[in-house]
This record gives sequence, C-alpha cells and structure tokens, in this order.
Amino acid sequence: MTTSHAPLRGSIVALVTPMHQDGSVDYAALRKLVDWHVAEGTDCIGVVGTTGESPTVNVDEHCQIIRVAVEQAAGRVPVMAGCGGNSTAEAIALARFAREVGADSQLQVVPYYNKPGQEGQYRHFAAIAEATGDLPIVLYNVPGRTVADLQHDTVLRLAQVPGIVGIKEATGNIERAQWLIREAPPGFSIYSGDDATAVALMLCGGHGNVSVTANVAPRLMHELCMAALAGDVATAMSIQLRLLPLHRQLFVESNPIPVKWAVSRLGRCGGTLRLPLTELEPGNQARVEAALRGAGLLA
Repeated sequence: MTTSHAPLRGSIVALVTPMHQDGSVDYAALRKLVDWHVAEGTDCIGVVGTTGESPTVNVDEHCQIIRVAVEQAAGRVPVMAGCGGNSTAEAIALARFAREVGADSQLQVVPYYNKPGQEGQYRHFAAIAEATGDLPIVLYNVPGRTVADLQHDTVLRLAQVPGIVGIKEATGNIERAQWLIREAPPGFSIYSGDDATAVALMLCGGHGNVSVTANVAPRLMHELCMAALAGDVATAMSIQLRLLPLHRQLFVESNPIPVKWAVSRLGRCGGTLRLPLTELEPGNQARVEAALRGAGLLA
C-alpha cells in the first residue's frame, strides 16, 4: 500500500440520517448533527453507511447527504463517505461523486446479497481503487449483514493495492483483528466496527472505532478512543464500563432502529425510519432509555 495520507485515528461516528415525518431527508437536522459532533470532539464523521440507512436512500439522496455533510463540516473534521454497493460500477460512481464534493475518504462495504467469492471481492475493491484510489478507501467487512466474508488473506492482498488504506472490521472477533494488526503492512489502519469490543481492538494496536454509540455519546466515545490509543487502560475501561449497557441496548433490534430512537429521545433529530425498518418496540424503548440514563446522557 503506497498511498500517502494522514492516518485517521479515533472516534468515527456512523452517523444516522435525519428524516422528516414524511420520510424525506432532513438536511437542516443533518447540518445540526454535524455541528454537534464537531463541538463534541468526534474525530471523523461517517455518512450513508448502515446506520445512515444507505439501503433505503436513493442515489440522489445518497449523494446529497455526502455533499451536505462535507459542506457543513467545512474542513473542521474529516468526512468518510459511505460509497459501497453490490454493483462495482455504482460503488465507483458514488466514490467519484464523493471525491468531487471534497470527502476525505470512502467506506466500501463488501458487496451484499450477490455473495461474491474471495477473488470477486478482491477484483471489486481493486477496480474501485483503480478508478478512485486518490480518495482513500477503507474496506468494510460485516458478514453478519453482507453474508460474504472478506477473509484475512484477501484483506492482506488488498492492503497492497494503492489507495486502500484500512479496514472497518465489524465481526467483533478480537483474535481476527489481532492477526490483521500483526500482519497488515505499515500505514494500513484497522478500525473496529463493533462498539462492544472496540476498546479491546484499540488496546491491541488498532486505530479507532466506527461507532454507533457515538451518535448519542460523542464526547465519551472520543475520550474512550483517545485513552485506548494512548494505552491508558484505566481511563478507557472506566468509560467503556459506563457505556457497556448502551452498546448492548443500541442493538436490541436491528441497527439503526434503536439508535435512531435514542438520538430522537435526546432531541437531536426526528426518529423517522423508512420501511422496511419500523419504530422501536415500546419494551425496547424502555431498555434504551435506561441505558441512556445509566450513561448519564439523560437526567
């Protein structure tokens, strides 16, 4: 991997996409969320990923969410644009748009539903890198959603491709993450995509966390990441134990159902979701609220 870039470290919020009651994207609320995260110390804003409901926004909305986030961030914090798709051509088109409007990096998920093998995944990401590798690419492996699993040896092959600079490892498997940390080339970053195990990954030598919890606890997640990256186990674990119930309850139903409700409960944006996602069940609302209170995020 020969691309030169400033390595990204810390808390990368997997930002929710605010929506009006009619389901249209609430761009004004998106701008306010960006400003809040800048003020709270979030290290990077990730948009239009799983938590941002990328499967249900259309291509124009997808592009406009990226554009608005970059415009509002205004260089105060980097923006990682979700550009993934199960069509290589579509992923390239989204990445080209993100590059044109000034995103700082792109997040490229393993193609979902069509279940490519390891060679197909390698060629998919290599083609994206050839077309848009001047916009740093972070791979995203989340086999619990995509079914296809980007295996260790394929990640190491891709780590040699110019433009591919890191991976969001969302399996929650710390042994697997340690092997990547051990064998990846210098300059290739390993990010957690699992809040519950992120502190362990960073203490093992990882570089940050692409976080759902950061949507409601941005300052705490930033502080946790900074402590873990500095090797301050006591501080990192103190925050981790405070947030642990929240990590669990934000996945009591499929993401982003619980976190969208939680952000709304904090008054940061509306809680509207698009079908086929539905509102958080009342019993689970009580669980998420209790976790928010336990973390000191609600009075």
